[in-house]
Amino acid sequence: MRSFQFVTVDVFTDRPFSGNPLAVFPDAEGLSDREMQLLAAEFNLSETTFVLPAADAAHTARVRIFNRSAEMAFAGHPNVGTAWVLGRLGRATGVRLCFEEIAGPVEIRVDQDRVTVDAPDAFSLGPEMPVDLFAACVGLEAGDIAVSMHRPILASVGHPFVIGEVSADALGRAIPDIAAFRKASGVYRASEPHALSLYTYARDGSAMRARMFSPLAGTFEDAATGSAAMPLTALLLTLAGGSERRLDVLQGLEMGRPSRLLCTAKRTGDAIRASVSGSCVQMSKGEVCLPDLAAEHGHVG
Repeated sequence: MRSFQFVTVDVFTDRPFSGNPLAVFPDAEGLSDREMQLLAAEFNLSETTFVLPAADAAHTARVRIFNRSAEMAFAGHPNVGTAWVLGRLGRATGVRLCFEEIAGPVEIRVDQDRVTVDAPDAFSLGPEMPVDLFAACVGLEAGDIAVSMHRPILASVGHPFVIGEVSADALGRAIPDIAAFRKASGVYRASEPHALSLYTYARDGSAMRARMFSPLAGTFEDAATGSAAMPLTALLLTLAGGSERRLDVLQGLEMGRPSRLLCTAKRTGDAIRASVSGSCVQMSKGEVCLPDLAAEHGHVG
């Protein structure tokens, strides 16, 4: 029997029982790919991270991110939470960290209780999604989708999301329609079908309120999505012009998990780079005991 320590934290919040929960395995060496996926499904959170030794000695660690059904190239709240946990364990020396991930090196800054994650990719746009298709996926009417600034469009800084603006009233009424998502995944092929993720937002004074739905990946709704808030900030900078845009994004309110994401997008040469900041609260720590699955299968066979 092998044992592995884990820590759970609430991310993008400064109080327990809010924000986006995350499970972190700070010493995951010895776990197979299959075991990591099984553990992510067992914890049943939007993401679980597994920390491994870095291939490059100049980097802090290799971090693998799994949602309930697949490994992810990059995600926001897993990076914030993992950096925070490693800092509390004394494993993150200095204020600048670098995680090796599928999307590439992810630069992270730690300032007391706040963690800032720089997206690995420059901002990019993909094809628009038809308004009626987007509306059907989030349980709304086409008239609920605001198109004066932009139509629903694929945007990414490391993980793609279809971003669409809705009215403040419609944001609260949105609910994912899994049948519509399945239909959309066969029609709108700009992203992997199982990873089709829709990010809706509405203006709320100087802040933005947002919700994210990715039911085909097992996340019916997400409480805080840094990898979506960053391309939203970059998109608004692109539309409005200027050299920098800061955005205060409120998410998770409808779930009873209020989260606050502080985002920045900046023009650097011909590209736009984005970052997201947030705080964390530790919720639990423990140990998972695993049998040797390979030995078990060998015995059964």
